[in-house]
Amino acid sequence: MGNPDEDLKIVRLALPAGDEDIGRLETGSVVYLTGTVYTAREGVYQKVLGEGHALPVDLRSLSQANFHCSPAAAAQPDGRYKVGAVTATASFRFSRWMDRWLKLTGTRIVIGKGGMPHEDYGKVMVPNGAVYLTTVGYGTGALLGRGIRRVREVHWLDELGIAQALWIFEVEDFGPFIVESDVRGNSLFHQHGEAINARIDALYAGLKPPALHRYGETDDRKREVM
Repeated sequence: MGNPDEDLKIVRLALPAGDEDIGRLETGSVVYLTGTVYTAREGVYQKVLGEGHALPVDLRSLSQANFHCSPAAAAQPDGRYKVGAVTATASFRFSRWMDRWLKLTGTRIVIGKGGMPHEDYGKVMVPNGAVYLTTVGYGTGALLGRGIRRVREVHWLDELGIAQALWIFEVEDFGPFIVESDVRGNSLFHQHGEAINARIDALYAGLKPPALHRYGETDDRKREVM
């Protein structure tokens, strides 16, 4: 059996990344980022796309990587901010915004937790030449915080609050992240989910009906609530 570390493909990506570099990202690869990353989530999307406010900074020329997260930021005596940790949030919640957001900002790398709805990869991410990077499990916020070298600027902090503000970070070896979807729309989660679902019926074979018949108990997988 080989060394697991030798089986992992590790990519150190300098931002902004070119089409060729982004196109080479493979699902399952581990990625570390160096350059400029910004945070935008529902508060920013609603303000810009829902209410029509102009962006306070030209993201297209500044950064191509959007991190769905909540930073643990603290003001320093000199007025600057220090970020000790960043906690990723679930990206599927922002599905309705993403096509317009990618087109508006030229974003090519979306980072978050848990991936996007599977249909979004083909309908939204692929046409915009974008990939999705997912965080590695839970409890990695402090680890990711080590990769943030400085807060370059922050916008709408008073109005939207720390979690929802538009933060712009300078990062170095920021990660690890896993490539969840590539530019062709391949999804790591979907691939593994299909493999699991292909055999999961066998786990239910021969089971007796639920004994207590509590609310939600069923042996019908189509009615199961996960």
